[in-house]
Amino acid sequence: MSQDLNKEKSVAESSFDETLVEDGVLVLAYKNETNEMQSAAKEIDSDYIQFHFCVKGSSQFVFNEGRYRLNILEENSLLLYNPQRELPINLEINPHSWMVSILISIKKFHSFFSHEADYITFLSGDNRDKKYYKDGVISPSMAIVLNQLINYNLNSSIKPLYFKGKAYELLSLYFNRSEDANIEQCPFLVDETNVIKIRKAKDIVVSRMAEPPSLQELADEIGLSLKKLKEGFKQIYGDTVFSFLFDYKMEVARKLLEAGNDNVNEVGHKVGYSTSSHFIAAFKKKYGTTPKKYVMSLG
Repeated sequence: MSQDLNKEKSVAESSFDETLVEDGVLVLAYKNETNEMQSAAKEIDSDYIQFHFCVKGSSQFVFNEGRYRLNILEENSLLLYNPQRELPINLEINPHSWMVSILISIKKFHSFFSHEADYITFLSGDNRDKKYYKDGVISPSMAIVLNQLINYNLNSSIKPLYFKGKAYELLSLYFNRSEDANIEQCPFLVDETNVIKIRKAKDIVVSRMAEPPSLQELADEIGLSLKKLKEGFKQIYGDTVFSFLFDYKMEVARKLLEAGNDNVNEVGHKVGYSTSSHFIAAFKKKYGTTPKKYVMSLG
């Protein structure tokens, strides 16, 4: 049955960019840069867990010969696993959309978490033979890794090694979801109104990233104490408010540089840096290179 994983089935002359990183672990990438919808298909053994990430745009999974469709939107993820039946990938990728998928055999996956099976809920004894479906949001740190996978331009001989490192980094970030792991230990999060307030805080700093409010101003605006804002934000987003905002601003800056419509000064200004030197220093701290060198590397 496992040989099905390597059997390619193309639809509308499209196929995934596949990288076998090691036995039982496969990375699929798809970039639709056209103005038309494209389709890609692949037979998948039921022993495989599927992680799908929509980096840009949107796509649809088609099941049961079109009788059932599942949307995946920009900056969202989808985990699919059904040990009882095969879930072949039939993907319709909308124009200007990017997808990355990681396929891992359940045997390989168990080897990662053998001592922490209870931490990953669908690996627990009760759930081991049940089908599993979960959608989620792509965090800024996950978005960076996904973009590195989809925009890979290093020497082809190191691609499997590079993709292996990035695929495992992505999975580590995926399962570092403190809202899942700490819900029992943190009664604060069980209060849905507080969760809504924290999400509002995130929306506020993102929408005003060029001139964000102070933490106290933010706490006042959402109606929480400063302490609850700090604790809750870290629980939900895994980072402090300003570390999260820094990552977000750098991600926006990177996308603006890739789009090529603004120079380095303009990009820095758009994400809230009054001087280009401060922006360049921040960008280098995040990505290890200057904005100018980053743009040249896209070449």
